Amino acid sequence: MTHLKLTACAFALMAGTALAGNDAITLGMQLEPPNLGPTGGAAAAIDEVVYANIYEGLTRFGPDGTVMPGLASAWTVSDDGLTYTFTLRGGVKFHDGTDMNADDVVFSLDRARAEDSTNAQKALFKGIESVRAVDPLTVEITLDAPNGNFAFNMAWGDAVIVAPESIQDAATHPVGTGPFTFKEWAKGDHVTMTRNDAYWGEAPALASATFKFISDPNAAFAAVMAGDVDAFPNFPAPETLGQFEADPRFRVIVGSTEGETILSMNNKAPMLSDVRIRKAISHAINRQDIIDGAMFGYGTPIGTHYAPHQPAYVDLTGTSAYDPEMSKALLAEAAPDGLKLRLMLPPPAYARRGGEIIAAQLRAVGIETEISNLEWAQWIEQVFKGKDFDLTIVSHTEPADIGIYARPAYYFQYDNAEFQDLNATLETTSDPAARTELLGTMQKMIAQDYVNGYLFQLAKTGVANAKIQGLWENAPTQANDLTGVSWAE
Repeated sequence: MTHLKLTACAFALMAGTALAGNDAITLGMQLEPPNLGPTGGAAAAIDEVVYANIYEGLTRFGPDGTVMPGLASAWTVSDDGLTYTFTLRGGVKFHDGTDMNADDVVFSLDRARAEDSTNAQKALFKGIESVRAVDPLTVEITLDAPNGNFAFNMAWGDAVIVAPESIQDAATHPVGTGPFTFKEWAKGDHVTMTRNDAYWGEAPALASATFKFISDPNAAFAAVMAGDVDAFPNFPAPETLGQFEADPRFRVIVGSTEGETILSMNNKAPMLSDVRIRKAISHAINRQDIIDGAMFGYGTPIGTHYAPHQPAYVDLTGTSAYDPEMSKALLAEAAPDGLKLRLMLPPPAYARRGGEIIAAQLRAVGIETEISNLEWAQWIEQVFKGKDFDLTIVSHTEPADIGIYARPAYYFQYDNAEFQDLNATLETTSDPAARTELLGTMQKMIAQDYVNGYLFQLAKTGVANAKIQGLWENAPTQANDLTGVSWAE
């Protein structure tokens, strides 16, 4: 899941200087990851640093969202759909020199699905009945029901392969099998990684990469313009993109993401358990005003939790169309004594800017909000884990994640047995037409239940030095994959 002000002088002290030469790169990121262990944290910033760079899974996502071989060179599925047999690549070593083999896969998946697992996407592994090492390079995974999405699930950052020898220190010193090895984390400033000379696959063109954390949009603009960072793949100041487009030194990269940006509602909060209140909030929102005011026109309106670029998407924006008079009528019926809600906002600009706009829109229909600006770590603890909130704004950047609505304990606490049954059927359905029909029904159900306020699909707006090639245009998962990045001659 999930996307301070500095003076120019203060910025100059923190920005540093991008590494020189044609085999190093410095990338800007707005949010610093709370830790560097992708199997134990929910923040999108973790994968933005380590996915495909330091850590790898059995499968992986390509730049177009297709599922590709990763540490597994191939896999077969039994006729009954219950057994996946993965053939691992030979000669793969972790960065500490230990071998990566079938035992590590067994350890990783058993750890992820264990009762005490802290994996943020534990549901990815719930259908696994057993994981067995047939031999050092063969793993057999047995499911309790067919799952046509299993190879897709194994491509998530939460499913990367880790080793028992190094997992205890993964939060601060990640050890994977990827093309880059961890070098240092200067907290509050940057993470640096260097090329893994013992990498099993094609060596990356870059000898080193630094991820520089710059939370303030103005500072981000200054850093790119000055060349202190070479690229900012998720640039937080879209209002300045026109200046970069007009400057031949830079290339503006605009694509799509899997990020459904929503006004999340705590469905178990006293007033928000009433669907009339949730419906009133949804109809009080003018999506285009938020897209224009918070994102400077970048973003696609959505009416449910599904990406518009996906084939199964259903346009349900009309279900929660802007209708303030309807909102007022619903509130007069459901909350005649008035309503005041807590709106918790994490750091990304879409949340802070969008929150101010939404607060004004809600006030116009009679709903007061108390805004609290939270740092990312606070948001994770209080909102995501503690469920101590009424409203919040966050972009859900995980791929094809409508299944989160089938988890009653998930932070917005939607509990609908019918939806849970539909999701269970989807997980065991492989026929594309049947899956599309199920997904359409699920999209309509959460839209008509007004589970959350559905705002827009987050655009991927990036800026890079014009000589850099190979950065992802779209974001099929939350990643800054550097394996194919290089400087033009």
